[in-house]
Formats: sequence, C-alpha cells, structure tokens
Amino acid sequence: MRSSVYRCLALLCLLFAAPLFAQGAADSAAAPATADETAPNIELITFGPGPIYWERFGHNAILVRQPGSSRGLLYNYGMFDFGQKNFFLNFARGYMQYRLAVQRFPQALDGYAQEARWVYFQSLDLPPAARRELAAFLAWNAEPEHAEYRYDYFIANCSTRVRDALDVATGGALKRQSEGLATQRSYRFEATRLIGPDLVLALGMDLGMGPAADRPIDLWQQSFVPMVLMDAVRKVQLGDADGRTHPLVAREGWLLQSEAWPEPTAPPSALLPLLAAGLAIGALLVLLDRARRRAPARWAFALLAFAISLTAGVGGLVLVAGWTLTEHWIMWANRNLLLLSPLCLLLLPAWIASARAGWRPRRWQRTLAVLVAAGAALSVPLLLLPGAQHHLPWIALWLPAQLALARSLVRAARASSR
Repeated sequence: MRSSVYRCLALLCLLFAAPLFAQGAADSAAAPATADETAPNIELITFGPGPIYWERFGHNAILVRQPGSSRGLLYNYGMFDFGQKNFFLNFARGYMQYRLAVQRFPQALDGYAQEARWVYFQSLDLPPAARRELAAFLAWNAEPEHAEYRYDYFIANCSTRVRDALDVATGGALKRQSEGLATQRSYRFEATRLIGPDLVLALGMDLGMGPAADRPIDLWQQSFVPMVLMDAVRKVQLGDADGRTHPLVAREGWLLQSEAWPEPTAPPSALLPLLAAGLAIGALLVLLDRARRRAPARWAFALLAFAISLTAGVGGLVLVAGWTLTEHWIMWANRNLLLLSPLCLLLLPAWIASARAGWRPRRWQRTLAVLVAAGAALSVPLLLLPGAQHHLPWIALWLPAQLALARSLVRAARASSR
C-alpha cells in the first residue's frame, strides 16, 4: 500500500515537471550560438630569426583557432622545396615558386622550440564576418591548385602575403595606416641588416643589389620583414559601427622566448675594412710594379694583377647576367659594373705577359685599362646624383686597384717608347 502511494506521488511530480523540462529544451533550441561564438579566432604568429641563413630574416604565419580550442591550424606562406625541379636554376633566374602549407600548430611550435627561436602571438580583434571570410580564404588558398605563388623576397614573401591577407580582413585599414609612413630605411638596409650575422652572405648581397635597393621605403613596404609587420599590426586601429575605434590587436604575448639568435639593429659596417683592403692592394701593386727589375716582384705583380682582373671580370659578368637574364629587379642597373667590368677579362693576357722582363704592353691594352679605371673613378661623382646607389664601400675596395693597374700599363707603355 505504501509503495503504491510513493509511485503515485512520483508520477504526479513527473507530470508537473515535464512542462518545465520541455520549456527549457525549447529555450535552448531557440537560442543558437552567437556569431562571435562560432567565428574562428585569428592570430598573427611571428617567429624570430633562426640559425640557418634563410631563417635569419624571421618568419610569420596566420593561426586559425576554433572557439574554445587550444590547438588550431597554422597557415604558412613560406614553404619551398630544394627537391623541386630546377630549383637552383629557377632561384638564379628569379622564378622561385613558394607555396602555402597548413600545419598543426602544436607540431609547428615544437619545431621552432627545437631551433631556440622566439615565438610571439597577436590575437586580432576582427569582426566575426571578417574572421570567417579570412579563414575561408586561407582554406581555399591552401588547396593544391591554389597554394603555389611566385616568390619575390621583397614584394612577395611570407610576410607580404600575410600582410595582404590581413589587409583585406581589416577592410584596407592596415595599408591605409602604414602606406606613406616614412621609415628612413631601404631594402638594402633591411636585407643586409638581417643577414648580417653571415658576413660573407651580407657582403655578397650588398654587392649584387642595384640602385633600386636604396630607394626609401614606407612602413607598408618595410613590412616584408616579419618583425616589422608585427609592430605595424600593433598600431592599427579599426572603426566600429558607432564611429569609435579600437586596436586591431586584442591580446599579445610570448609563446616562446629566446635570445639565441638576436636580431641585428644595423647592417655590418664594411667601409673601413674594405677601404683598408683597397688601399693595401693598390699600394702593393704600385710597389711591385716599381720593383720590376727583380723577377720575384714581376711574378708577384703578374699573379696579383691577373687575380684582380679575373675576379673583376667574372664578377662583372655575374652582375650583367643578373641585370639582363633574370627577374631579380633588385639587381638591375647595378653601378658596381663600373668597378667590376667584364672588360677586365680582356686584360688577362697582358698580366700574364707582365711576368717577363722585357714586357711591352700593346696600345689597346693600355687604352682599355685606362677606360676601366676611368669608369671606376666615375662611380665617385655618381654618388652625388639623385637616386644614387649606396656602394661607397665597394668603391673604396676596387678603385685603388683599378687605378694602380692602369698606372702600371701606362708606365710600361712609356718605358717601351723611350
């Protein structure tokens, strides 16, 4: 009897509670997640310089996280493959193909940690619609048929592709607020600054760049450097519907900290060392030429003169090829051709013959050497013209040698005419 009463009471409770449960379920179904809750979170991830020469410039990528997730997909525009067909030939010609790749963020983070590189995140306060559109664009761009792009270190690299995608997401605010802002920097300054720890590469890069590398660049252009883009994004303000503004960066901070590979603040200073080397080479050529009566001096002069002209001639051919046969626009019209003239190769027979005691150079050889030296000397006043190429260190190195070589041929020609 007592159990029957309990069952009746339980049934009545269920009957009274059912409408409440039904109402709660209806309320839950009628309140879907808001747009803010479903839109993915977007973060700019910046990676510091690394130990390998192509890592010296830093790197960046876009991280897309679903709400409430600590993981996410990293969209990385900096992927290349040494195994690609004709990779090094295409690199030399300026036809590099890079691609966008998608990585799981935890695995990518582990890789940078193993290289002792710092990693910094910036969570972007974009409208929900902009976040969804950016995530959809990146997913489309990562498809195999869309992933590859024509790489250019200065105007189409990992950072500029990230910059352009973020600019679209901000409705053009990133470009509007960075284009035209003077930086007092140039492509030459930034490239040689970042590769500076590898001194030989820094010098080679500096030698190979023409006057286009010395044009002043604004903050938008300077954002080809990932660390610069990180700072530029921090300054961007977005407008709200009510006319107010708020920072693009909502949160930021370190994911990994490291001082293993510090970012240089300026390019290596090469003027004084190259000037000292140039004066020493020029003085040595003059001294050896004056001591021609001795066979060791003649042979030393011949070997040194031959090495200088061979280096200048081959270097000049490389500069000509970079200007005329490649898409490396940064190498075009390189005024170091006044110092490293391919015409120097025509003087190699003269320097071989200079080891003989009775050496008498031909008139055309003397004339050619004078023209080469005059071209090298012309590079000095050209420094004063607008749009000048900043190559004073290379003038300091090569001009004394070219003047000394021309002097030796003129001197020998005069001696033969007596």
